[in-house]
Amino acid sequence: MKQEEKHKLAIFVSGNGSNAEEIMKYFMNHPKIEVALLLTNNSKAYAIERAKKFAVPCKVFTKQDIEEETVVEWLQSAGVSHCVLAGYLWLIPESLLKAYPDKIINIHPALLPKYGGKGMYGMKVHEAIRANNETLTGITIHLVNTKYDEGKILAQETVDVSPTDSPEDIANKVHALEHAYYPKVIEAWVVNLKFEI
Repeated sequence: MKQEEKHKLAIFVSGNGSNAEEIMKYFMNHPKIEVALLLTNNSKAYAIERAKKFAVPCKVFTKQDIEEETVVEWLQSAGVSHCVLAGYLWLIPESLLKAYPDKIINIHPALLPKYGGKGMYGMKVHEAIRANNETLTGITIHLVNTKYDEGKILAQETVDVSPTDSPEDIANKVHALEHAYYPKVIEAWVVNLKFEI
């Protein structure tokens, strides 16, 4: 496959960007997929520093940029074919969903439909899992639609929660799953492989 025929990913992040780094690392010399752009709604996001290590261009955008199609224009001018949310907290507007139908995915740090929806992200999810004495948690990778965490599920992976696990322990277990599986599921989704990973 020639260089110009590669599928191009854009990663959307709001914060630290550890998942974004794993994705950039995974696709660094990939024959079919490359990370073309990292976009963030937070000019102080550590993810920007991570992108520099991989020479991935970054753009910081405002609410207005994403709602008025400036972001869509950036994506199209970079030749982006698929969008990946990796710790991105804003709802994706309809204009972006229309420009990239079924081409935007997200990862959630719980087994949806449980512990999803507006305001359920990061440590809030793990604290709720601890408070409810769940024995199992995991990750859900799903297509993005107009509602938080309600798109079609592509993949789920589970991990046991022991009674002695703190929310931080749960977070560490879930991060390990995210880093191990998210890049592989992205790869399968983009090149239309099966999702049994």
